[in-house]
Amino acid sequence: RKLAFNSGSVGRAAACLCVLCGLPAAGKSTLAREVLSAAAQRGWRAGVVPYDDLIPEHAFHTRVMEADGAIPNSWKLHREAVLRCVEQFLEKPQVAAELPDSCQINGSAWEQCIHTLRQPEASGSSPADQAPLLFLLDDNFYYPSMRYEVHQLAKKYSLGFCQVYLQCDLESCISRNQTRSEPIPTEVILEMVKRLESPNPQKNSWETNSISLNTTDDLSKCDINPLSPAEDNTKQKEVDRLTCATSVVHQTDQACRRHISEAMKTARENQVRPEHMRSLAAQLNDSKAAFLHNLRRRLFKEASFAQEEDLDVERVVKRAVDVFDHEKTEILLRVIHENK
Repeated sequence: RKLAFNSGSVGRAAACLCVLCGLPAAGKSTLAREVLSAAAQRGWRAGVVPYDDLIPEHAFHTRVMEADGAIPNSWKLHREAVLRCVEQFLEKPQVAAELPDSCQINGSAWEQCIHTLRQPEASGSSPADQAPLLFLLDDNFYYPSMRYEVHQLAKKYSLGFCQVYLQCDLESCISRNQTRSEPIPTEVILEMVKRLESPNPQKNSWETNSISLNTTDDLSKCDINPLSPAEDNTKQKEVDRLTCATSVVHQTDQACRRHISEAMKTARENQVRPEHMRSLAAQLNDSKAAFLHNLRRRLFKEASFAQEEDLDVERVVKRAVDVFDHEKTEILLRVIHENK
């Protein structure tokens, strides 16, 4: 199967980070073993990054998601540690990994993962002669944010990035899980299926290189479905970007209005005089108008916007509101000081 390889910074050899995602017992580890075998036949350097083996057992007790769907902080730290290990290898493939002490990633499991990836430099050989490098990241990756972290790492080092979503019905996953020597609790699978967000290239352009495998039946006979259309959809992407930009401006405007209301309330609680209240309202509204004007200009007119990946609306709005909140606070403090 064709994978998305780029010439990256790992000795400038072609390299790719491939995310395997899906419910527990969907067949990710089985697929990883088959890909490793096929990669070896082609002379590629390939290794699996098995999150279940790398992260210590005690951390799994904190993995159960919180009521609002948030990931427990300790579990996040261990996941981040795994990606730091991958990044260390990308930077210095021949150097032993310096494992993060605080998270205690399984050192022997990591060494086993990268053992076959190290390639002795033959005298007189050029970087271009090195075998292609493939990392298979084996985990559930049920949130897009988890997969996006891998995408960002690939982007940082100019590596290829692709995703394989193993789609398997809940009953089959639960049944397979029960046959394992150490099955995970069924309630964990039931909770995860509620949270699972499969790759969606229509929403996230960075997920374009994704395929779906229906693994409910025999993995060797599963259907392969590209998750992105083959035809050119440049115009539609531009429409989507403009829609996102409009949404960013609208949501930021609403949030700024709320911050202005909070500032006015704070001023009243500090017994700011009426004339200063009017001045505060005028300054805040002028600041908001100028801020939204600049934000709109950046989103709609900058050339980089048309070339970059789709906006993460929630993240952009948060950053924009944080900037305005800083301006609002400065204005409020200045007016309160003048009132004294």
